[in-house]
Amino acid sequence: VVFLWVFFLGMEKVVVCPYKRPNALCRLICFPWAGGGTSQLAQWGKLFSSSVEVSSVRLPGRESRHKEPFAKDMATVVNEITSALLKELQEKPFAFFGHSFGSYISFAVALHLKEKYGLEPFHLFLSGAHAPHSEAFLPIKTVSISDTKDEDVLKYIEVLGGTPSELLQSEDIKEHLILTFREDLRVLQTLSFEKAERNIPFSCDITCFNGSEDKSHDVEAWHDLTSGDISFYELPGGHFYLLEPSNEIFLTKHITKCIENAGL
Repeated sequence: VVFLWVFFLGMEKVVVCPYKRPNALCRLICFPWAGGGTSQLAQWGKLFSSSVEVSSVRLPGRESRHKEPFAKDMATVVNEITSALLKELQEKPFAFFGHSFGSYISFAVALHLKEKYGLEPFHLFLSGAHAPHSEAFLPIKTVSISDTKDEDVLKYIEVLGGTPSELLQSEDIKEHLILTFREDLRVLQTLSFEKAERNIPFSCDITCFNGSEDKSHDVEAWHDLTSGDISFYELPGGHFYLLEPSNEIFLTKHITKCIENAGL
């Protein structure tokens, strides 16, 4: 009993699921962007039918985990998420949705699940991200985080959008957001993935989404990473196009269609 209690406590800490659906056919696990928490994507649960249970991953250093130290590298993040989710993912089919930084985490978790446990999402939904082995990803790895001034980080966050301006009025919130963003970028820089010759890691379908006014991402290179089908959609808006209600409706409807077509 104590073990179960500790297990569920650990899972609730790392994986947030406000709309529990024990009879759902599948699970959709969402991975938020750098500096982000679970508030937005966890709410997707109410937009899906009863056949889909939606969860969102919560990293240390934010929300109810704000007193915990930030993760130091991608391997730590991947191991913690895998430990929290493994039992659930063995029970029924699952898909991942990640935006920006969250796309890279979802990719790293999916890769780990496949290599270590032979488990694979039936669909990867990736948003606002380069393929991790592409040339376009390299500049992200070489940004010197420690040399970047706070005001430059803040300016970048403001340019990206996605953060309500009223939050940026509070010094404490602003400071914490800058710190969280820096730490998430530090984790992202530790993602190492070398595409081995003739090795295609996934067999699942992949869908890539991007904002039409966002910088272009090297999404074509995702073709190298799966033997499944791959499709691309551009939706109106910038990097945080997915926060627009009309785009949110498109995303949830499209994901639903993909789940229905998977014939679970």
